[in-house]
Amino acid sequence: MTNRDGFDLPLSLPRRLICDYLHAARQVPTVSVERLLDLSPLQQARQKLSSRPGWCALFTKAWACVAIQRPELRRSFLSFPYERLYQHPQSTASIAIERDYEGEPAVFFLPITRPETRSLAELDHRIQDFRFCPLDARGHLRRHLAQARRPAWLRRWIYWLGSNTRGVWRDRYFGTFGVSSYAHLGAQSMGPLTVLTSTLSYGRVENDGRCLTRVSYDHRVLDGGSIARALNELEAVLNKQLLAELVDYAPRARPCDAVLCPEGSNELTTPDRWLH
Repeated sequence: MTNRDGFDLPLSLPRRLICDYLHAARQVPTVSVERLLDLSPLQQARQKLSSRPGWCALFTKAWACVAIQRPELRRSFLSFPYERLYQHPQSTASIAIERDYEGEPAVFFLPITRPETRSLAELDHRIQDFRFCPLDARGHLRRHLAQARRPAWLRRWIYWLGSNTRGVWRDRYFGTFGVSSYAHLGAQSMGPLTVLTSTLSYGRVENDGRCLTRVSYDHRVLDGGSIARALNELEAVLNKQLLAELVDYAPRARPCDAVLCPEGSNELTTPDRWLH
């Protein structure tokens, strides 16, 4: 006979981390701005490459380049011991990537400091390597999983401490901007909750180069007009600066090229398929 009763499931360590993140994000008054970008020059150049950088690497570097010219994108709101803005000297991207954890799909965050100074090949390699590296091979992953084993009140107090008291801690723990995308699944987030000043989310890049791009931002730090202008500049950076870099693009070997992509298989051939 079928048992009609449900049953409880304990929260896995990654589930605890996401719950803590959302608990902190509820305190942030987030607003979203979106723009349809015309990336046809970049799309055409990218299609000519036999091995292409993922769109995540392109968008991450481009947004960091915009933040060089717009310091308001490198500011964070701190509430203790008094309300103020902190301007970070550099950008740190926090990229949400889905990977396996003990048989469960889980979201982890890859921090990349000063992505605007790194080549597309390096960014693309680091994003893809993160999908396969052992969890104990990255210090920040070990620390986060260790924190998830602590009591909920202690975890959330640490989150509050890291996000509200010192700008240096906030950068080290959370980063200065986020990147999250479901483009490989044909979907797009309508407005992700975030503790960061800005989180960039892009949809599928169509064959004609159009791409709906959205930024969720902390309204305490900046206003919608600044984000709208930043999106205009994002389009220009992608179609000029990063288009020029594609000419000399030389990819590094990817983990899936040697391990997870047998000949004739289509599995794991889209670089951005792991992005959350």
